Amino acid sequence: MSKIEENFMAWLHNAHAMEEQAVTMLTSLASRTRDYPEVKTRVESHLAETRRQIEALEECIKRRGGETSTLKDVAAKIVALGQGISGMFVEDDIVKGAMASYTFEHMEAAAYRALIAAAEAVGDTQTKAVCERILQEELAMASDLERQLPILTREYLNRLSAY
Repeated sequence: MSKIEENFMAWLHNAHAMEEQAVTMLTSLASRTRDYPEVKTRVESHLAETRRQIEALEECIKRRGGETSTLKDVAAKIVALGQGISGMFVEDDIVKGAMASYTFEHMEAAAYRALIAAAEAVGDTQTKAVCERILQEELAMASDLERQLPILTREYLNRLSAY
């Protein structure tokens, strides 16, 4: 296996771990958005997309002769769990959670842009197509969060002033 292919596989493993982390973060955010039904619905929808992304990445990794990295996946989940728990101890956890998710979506988009270029470099058109689809889902979620964040913030502040 060439160095380019080794890097590509490592990046696929990292993307898989990143999506595992996203599941933990989105699950935590969904549990805190019960008072914001539109955001909760979108987060839960993206959570389902993210689970499908994990499956698609696993198929890409296996098709290329690899296996998923349990260690990376567990480490990513632990980091996300810590983020979720820390959000429980701040008053404005819904706003901070939405901000963190918006930022994370952009990090994911950047990772998939790199993976698309790497897939082209190794001639893996199937993985490229998977990454292009996932990229569009991440960008759509980031766009939805960008649109929702000011609304969510105003709702949060209105609820705060009502107390």
